[in-house]
Amino acid sequence: MKLENKIALVTGANKGIGEECVKQLLEAGAVVYGLCRSGCSVKHERYTCLMADVRDFAQMEKAFNTVLEAHGHIDVLINNAGLGYFAYCEDLSLEQWHQLFDTNVSGVFYGCKLALPSMKKQGSGHIINISSIAGLEGYQQVSAYCATKFAVRGFSDALYKEVRDFGVKVTCVYPGSVKTDFFRHSEHIKAHDNMLMPEDVASQILFALQTPDNFHNINLEIRPLKPRG
Repeated sequence: MKLENKIALVTGANKGIGEECVKQLLEAGAVVYGLCRSGCSVKHERYTCLMADVRDFAQMEKAFNTVLEAHGHIDVLINNAGLGYFAYCEDLSLEQWHQLFDTNVSGVFYGCKLALPSMKKQGSGHIINISSIAGLEGYQQVSAYCATKFAVRGFSDALYKEVRDFGVKVTCVYPGSVKTDFFRHSEHIKAHDNMLMPEDVASQILFALQTPDNFHNINLEIRPLKPRG
Protein backbone atom coordinates (compact mmCIF):
# COMPACT_ATOMS: atom_id res chain seq x y z
CA MET A 1 0.00 0.00 0.00
CA LYS A 2 1.21 3.47 -0.84
CA LEU A 3 0.58 5.48 2.32
CA GLU A 4 0.37 8.96 0.83
CA ASN A 5 -3.08 10.43 1.63
CA LYS A 6 -4.22 7.17 3.23
CA ILE A 7 -6.37 7.47 6.36
CA ALA A 8 -4.67 5.86 9.35
CA LEU A 9 -5.82 5.46 12.93
CA VAL A 10 -3.45 4.53 15.78
CA THR A 11 -4.54 3.65 19.32
CA GLY A 12 -2.23 4.39 22.24
CA ALA A 13 -0.70 7.10 20.08
CA ASN A 14 0.81 9.32 22.75
CA LYS A 15 3.91 7.26 23.63
CA GLY A 16 6.19 4.40 22.67
CA ILE A 17 5.48 2.35 19.54
CA GLY A 18 2.21 4.18 18.89
CA GLU A 19 3.81 7.61 18.84
CA GLU A 20 6.60 6.39 16.56
CA CYS A 21 4.04 4.87 14.19
CA VAL A 22 2.25 8.22 14.06
CA LYS A 23 5.47 10.05 13.19
CA GLN A 24 6.48 7.58 10.49
CA LEU A 25 3.00 7.47 8.97
CA LEU A 26 3.08 11.25 8.72
CA GLU A 27 6.51 11.12 7.08
CA ALA A 28 5.05 8.69 4.54
CA GLY A 29 2.29 11.19 3.69
CA ALA A 30 -0.67 9.62 5.49
CA VAL A 31 -3.52 11.47 7.19
CA VAL A 32 -3.27 10.23 10.78
CA TYR A 33 -5.64 10.10 13.73
CA GLY A 34 -4.30 9.17 17.16
CA LEU A 35 -6.46 7.80 19.95
CA CYS A 36 -5.24 8.69 23.44
CA ARG A 37 -6.63 8.89 26.96
CA SER A 38 -4.50 11.99 27.52
CA GLY A 39 -3.17 14.65 25.17
CA CYS A 40 -0.89 13.77 22.26
CA SER A 41 2.51 15.39 21.84
CA VAL A 42 2.72 15.22 18.02
CA LYS A 43 1.71 18.37 16.16
CA HIS A 44 1.19 18.22 12.39
CA GLU A 45 -1.26 19.58 9.84
CA ARG A 46 -2.24 16.01 8.88
CA TYR A 47 -2.56 14.77 12.46
CA THR A 48 -5.61 14.82 14.72
CA CYS A 49 -5.60 13.64 18.32
CA LEU A 50 -8.86 12.07 19.50
CA MET A 51 -9.59 11.42 23.16
CA ALA A 52 -10.81 7.87 23.78
CA ASP A 53 -10.29 4.99 26.17
CA VAL A 54 -10.06 1.75 24.19
CA ARG A 55 -11.83 -0.07 27.03
CA ASP A 56 -15.00 1.94 26.40
CA PHE A 57 -16.85 0.95 23.22
CA ALA A 58 -18.96 4.13 23.18
CA GLN A 59 -15.84 6.31 23.26
CA MET A 60 -14.22 4.21 20.55
CA GLU A 61 -17.32 4.38 18.38
CA LYS A 62 -17.46 8.17 18.72
CA ALA A 63 -13.79 8.50 17.73
CA PHE A 64 -14.12 6.15 14.74
CA ASN A 65 -17.28 7.93 13.59
CA THR A 66 -15.35 11.22 13.61
CA VAL A 67 -12.87 9.71 11.14
CA LEU A 68 -15.53 8.01 9.03
CA GLU A 69 -17.68 11.14 8.82
CA ALA A 70 -14.67 13.15 7.65
CA HIS A 71 -13.31 10.66 5.12
CA GLY A 72 -15.84 7.87 4.60
CA HIS A 73 -13.30 5.11 5.22
CA ILE A 74 -10.24 3.96 7.18
CA ASP A 75 -7.27 2.48 5.32
CA VAL A 76 -4.98 1.59 8.23
CA LEU A 77 -5.72 0.65 11.83
CA ILE A 78 -2.90 0.06 14.29
CA ASN A 79 -4.23 -1.47 17.52
CA ASN A 80 -1.32 -0.52 19.73
CA ALA A 81 -2.85 0.49 23.08
CA GLY A 82 -1.95 -1.94 25.84
CA LEU A 83 -0.66 -2.36 29.37
CA GLY A 84 0.93 -4.99 31.58
CA TYR A 85 1.17 -5.87 35.25
CA PHE A 86 3.87 -7.97 36.87
CA ALA A 87 2.75 -10.23 39.74
CA TYR A 88 2.34 -13.81 40.83
CA CYS A 89 -1.09 -15.13 39.85
CA GLU A 90 -2.48 -15.07 43.39
CA ASP A 91 -1.24 -11.52 43.96
CA LEU A 92 -2.81 -10.00 40.85
CA SER A 93 -5.96 -8.10 41.78
CA LEU A 94 -9.26 -8.70 40.03
CA GLU A 95 -9.21 -5.07 38.94
CA GLN A 96 -5.82 -5.55 37.25
CA TRP A 97 -7.02 -8.74 35.55
CA HIS A 98 -10.03 -6.97 34.07
CA GLN A 99 -7.99 -3.90 33.09
CA LEU A 100 -5.61 -6.15 31.16
CA PHE A 101 -8.35 -7.93 29.23
CA ASP A 102 -10.46 -4.80 28.69
CA THR A 103 -7.45 -2.93 27.25
CA ASN A 104 -5.39 -5.58 25.51
CA VAL A 105 -8.17 -7.77 24.13
CA SER A 106 -11.49 -5.92 24.08
CA GLY A 107 -9.78 -2.76 22.83
CA VAL A 108 -8.38 -4.68 19.85
CA PHE A 109 -11.78 -6.24 19.13
CA TYR A 110 -13.54 -2.87 19.32
CA GLY A 111 -11.09 -1.30 16.88
CA CYS A 112 -11.42 -4.11 14.36
CA LYS A 113 -15.21 -4.20 14.67
CA LEU A 114 -15.42 -0.47 13.95
CA ALA A 115 -12.87 -0.33 11.12
CA LEU A 116 -13.78 -3.43 9.15
CA PRO A 117 -17.12 -2.36 7.59
CA SER A 118 -15.50 0.49 5.65
CA MET A 119 -12.44 -1.61 4.75
CA LYS A 120 -14.55 -4.47 3.45
CA LYS A 121 -16.79 -2.06 1.54
CA GLN A 122 -13.84 -0.48 -0.29
CA GLY A 123 -12.11 -3.83 -0.78
CA SER A 124 -8.85 -2.84 0.91
CA GLY A 125 -7.32 -1.99 4.25
CA HIS A 126 -4.69 -3.16 6.69
CA ILE A 127 -5.08 -3.88 10.40
CA ILE A 128 -2.00 -4.16 12.60
CA ASN A 129 -2.56 -5.83 15.98
CA ILE A 130 0.28 -5.46 18.46
CA SER A 131 0.72 -8.63 20.49
CA SER A 132 4.04 -9.53 22.16
CA ILE A 133 6.51 -12.39 22.38
CA ALA A 134 4.44 -13.03 25.51
CA GLY A 135 1.76 -14.09 23.03
CA LEU A 136 4.10 -16.78 21.71
CA GLU A 137 5.43 -18.22 24.97
CA GLY A 138 4.62 -17.90 28.64
CA TYR A 139 6.65 -15.97 31.19
CA GLN A 140 6.46 -16.20 34.96
CA GLN A 141 4.84 -13.38 36.90
CA VAL A 142 3.09 -12.07 33.78
CA SER A 143 0.60 -14.90 33.32
CA ALA A 144 -2.39 -12.59 32.89
CA TYR A 145 -0.54 -10.40 30.40
CA CYS A 146 0.49 -13.51 28.47
CA ALA A 147 -3.14 -14.64 28.42
CA THR A 148 -4.21 -11.35 26.81
CA LYS A 149 -1.45 -11.47 24.20
CA PHE A 150 -2.18 -15.11 23.34
CA ALA A 151 -5.79 -13.97 22.85
CA VAL A 152 -4.68 -11.24 20.43
CA ARG A 153 -2.64 -13.85 18.56
CA GLY A 154 -5.60 -16.22 18.21
CA PHE A 155 -8.01 -13.45 17.31
CA SER A 156 -5.64 -12.10 14.64
CA ASP A 157 -4.99 -15.53 13.15
CA ALA A 158 -8.70 -16.19 12.77
CA LEU A 159 -9.47 -12.67 11.57
CA TYR A 160 -6.96 -12.62 8.71
CA LYS A 161 -8.60 -15.76 7.30
CA GLU A 162 -12.01 -14.17 7.74
CA VAL A 163 -11.27 -10.96 5.82
CA ARG A 164 -8.57 -11.82 3.28
CA ASP A 165 -11.12 -12.50 0.53
CA PHE A 166 -12.41 -8.94 1.05
CA GLY A 167 -8.97 -7.52 0.24
CA VAL A 168 -8.21 -6.68 3.88
CA LYS A 169 -4.91 -7.60 5.54
CA VAL A 170 -4.38 -8.42 9.22
CA THR A 171 -0.84 -8.50 10.60
CA CYS A 172 -0.03 -9.51 14.16
CA VAL A 173 3.22 -8.09 15.56
CA TYR A 174 5.19 -9.79 18.34
CA PRO A 175 7.84 -7.43 19.73
CA GLY A 176 10.32 -8.49 22.36
CA SER A 177 11.22 -6.07 25.15
CA VAL A 178 10.92 -2.47 23.94
CA LYS A 179 12.45 0.55 25.64
CA THR A 180 9.21 2.24 26.72
CA ASP A 181 7.45 2.91 30.02
CA PHE A 182 5.83 -0.54 29.84
CA PHE A 183 8.08 -1.69 32.68
CA ARG A 184 6.91 1.04 35.08
CA HIS A 185 4.85 -1.60 36.93
CA SER A 186 7.84 -3.93 37.40
CA GLU A 187 10.06 -3.81 40.48
CA HIS A 188 12.77 -5.94 38.87
CA ILE A 189 12.90 -4.97 35.18
CA LYS A 190 13.90 -1.51 34.01
CA ALA A 191 14.05 -0.25 30.44
CA HIS A 192 17.58 -0.16 29.02
CA ASP A 193 19.38 0.50 25.74
CA ASN A 194 19.72 -3.17 24.75
CA MET A 195 15.97 -3.42 24.36
CA LEU A 196 14.28 -2.78 21.03
CA MET A 197 13.80 0.88 20.19
CA PRO A 198 10.19 2.01 19.51
CA GLU A 199 11.22 3.68 16.26
CA ASP A 200 12.73 0.42 14.96
CA VAL A 201 9.58 -1.55 15.73
CA ALA A 202 7.51 1.17 14.03
CA SER A 203 9.74 1.00 10.95
CA GLN A 204 8.94 -2.69 10.55
CA ILE A 205 5.23 -1.99 10.91
CA LEU A 206 5.52 0.65 8.19
CA PHE A 207 7.38 -1.86 6.01
CA ALA A 208 4.51 -4.35 6.42
CA LEU A 209 1.98 -1.65 5.53
CA GLN A 210 3.85 -0.68 2.37
CA THR A 211 4.14 -4.16 0.88
CA PRO A 212 2.45 -4.89 -2.49
CA ASP A 213 -1.29 -5.46 -2.46
CA ASN A 214 -0.99 -9.24 -2.97
CA PHE A 215 1.75 -9.62 -0.34
CA HIS A 216 0.48 -10.42 3.15
CA ASN A 217 2.82 -10.46 6.14
CA ILE A 218 0.63 -12.30 8.64
CA ASN A 219 2.98 -12.59 11.62
CA LEU A 220 5.92 -10.32 12.44
CA GLU A 221 8.17 -11.43 15.32
CA ILE A 222 10.82 -8.91 16.40
CA ARG A 223 13.41 -9.48 19.13
CA PRO A 224 16.52 -7.68 20.34
CA LEU A 225 19.72 -9.46 19.34
CA LYS A 226 21.40 -9.10 22.75
CA PRO A 227 18.56 -8.28 25.19
CA ARG A 228 20.72 -8.30 28.31
CA GLY A 229 23.79 -6.50 26.99
